[in-house]
Amino acid sequence: MKTKLITAIAAFGMTVAAGAASAETVRVGVAAEPYPPFTEPDASGNWTGWEIDFMNAVCAEAGLDCVVTPVAWDGIIPALTSNKIDAIIGSMSITEERMKTIDFSDKYYNTPSVIAAAAGSDITPDAAGLEGKIVGVQVSTIHQDYVTTHFGDVVAEIKEYQTQDEANQDLAAGRVDAIMADSLALDAFVKSDDCCEIVGAVEDDPAILGAGVGVGLRKGDDELREKFNSAIATIRENGTYDEFSKAYFDFDIYGK
Repeated sequence: MKTKLITAIAAFGMTVAAGAASAETVRVGVAAEPYPPFTEPDASGNWTGWEIDFMNAVCAEAGLDCVVTPVAWDGIIPALTSNKIDAIIGSMSITEERMKTIDFSDKYYNTPSVIAAAAGSDITPDAAGLEGKIVGVQVSTIHQDYVTTHFGDVVAEIKEYQTQDEANQDLAAGRVDAIMADSLALDAFVKSDDCCEIVGAVEDDPAILGAGVGVGLRKGDDELREKFNSAIATIRENGTYDEFSKAYFDFDIYGK
């Protein structure tokens, strides 16, 4: 009996090991530059943040072995199309322009784009309020495109940064008058530094700002896209999404 039990346990272990070995490995690209509260490395170099929790939940649900692969933000789409990574989970908005090059999963969050400025300033999130101002944006983002398109003719200068943190710090130091970014990213910044405040959301422009954030995927990788879509729907329905989100936000970030 004992021999049979040991044999059964060994067989079970081999089955589990075989299942783990057969899980599809997916190299998930995240921006190498910290982007709190979504993605950032801790003191040990391990990646943390809301999108890392999202990745872990959705990949577990889909039965995928997802490996975080940091890539410079301005090179992350080329990394995907050249097969250096298999997916992008990095607060990438689903836009018509990007969809010419890559595919996306269904959205997994959708929040407004806002303007932040020095506390007590008279700046407003429109062309009149930004006229003659220096506005900072992160390169290769929808926010850079938006500021260039909507405010390029009225601002004194559009200052570009490799990371959002650099833009934030220049606003705190008074080297720029305003910055534009996602509301959640700037909410975390203004809560950590009383120098600055969010002055409001810009007027929506779906052609530039997109229809929410999705997982970026190679064109034609339909099977992987459907795995992500199914997993996103499931963690939304079973409460997993809301559960890990509570640690970061006190409202539903899924949006409309």
